[in-house]
Amino acid sequence: MKKIKLGNSDLEVGEIALGCMRMNKLSKKEAANVIEKAVDVGVDFFDHADIYGGGKSEEVFADAIDMNPSVREKMTLQTKCGIRDGFFDFSREHILESVDGSLKRLNTDYIDVLLLHRPDALVEPEEVAEAFSELKKSGKVRYFGVSNHNPMQIELLKKYLEEDLIVNQLQLSVMHTPMIDAGLNVNMRHDPATVRDTSVLDYSRLNNMTIQAWSPFQYGMIQGPFVGNEQFPEVNAKLQELAESKGVTDSAMAIAWILRHPANIQPVVGTMNPQRLTDVAKASDIELTRQEWYDIYLSAGNELP
Repeated sequence: MKKIKLGNSDLEVGEIALGCMRMNKLSKKEAANVIEKAVDVGVDFFDHADIYGGGKSEEVFADAIDMNPSVREKMTLQTKCGIRDGFFDFSREHILESVDGSLKRLNTDYIDVLLLHRPDALVEPEEVAEAFSELKKSGKVRYFGVSNHNPMQIELLKKYLEEDLIVNQLQLSVMHTPMIDAGLNVNMRHDPATVRDTSVLDYSRLNNMTIQAWSPFQYGMIQGPFVGNEQFPEVNAKLQELAESKGVTDSAMAIAWILRHPANIQPVVGTMNPQRLTDVAKASDIELTRQEWYDIYLSAGNELP
């Protein structure tokens, strides 16, 4: 699998990541099979969050691989914090407690990347800065980032942080493209021209922040997969046509579409099926032409101005 560099860090990881949100539903053996297959196909970056399975997903992950230093050094671990029951919390106290909890559940001494999950309307960036500084100095976290943040929210944090923010995890799929739509429909009056995220795609490229695409097979707000869904015949027909011509699955083609973007976006796939993960990983070997990329974009119901 091809490698990408995360932001301005020294982390070089597989360009496709495995999201572990559903790992809490697996047995130890099932989880071990998924993780082993991931490593075999070059997926060495694992995305967690303190809320996934109420923390159980991190526990199952560590238990499945009998986490120890020799195993740990072969993978890159990311986790997220900030979502609580009914509210968001970027307080210094919660960030520090959340990281300690994740370290314990993952049975490791350090987290490679920590993300702030969803924006906290009551964020006090000075507290975030204090927490990040303590985590960095203690060696508990190597790098930091955010998830679902717009550029001005990031700029507010950066005013106080000593540490760089290397990642922004955002929803993106063939069927969820607002960050792309706005850039194509400049100075237009129709809905696709609406800038919903303060040009986060261009901002990320200008500031060398890696965008991680979550829910790359979903439509709406995690309403379900669009791949193979009869509600979306046009996009599935195009994905299947191109997949057959290149000898991969339609799911791999949906990931190849994201990888084709020059922003070096890292898709986070959440499958817990080893064979499907193997199939999806082949997207790293696919080269889409500019026309093929646009053909897929248009087949999803989008229009060019």
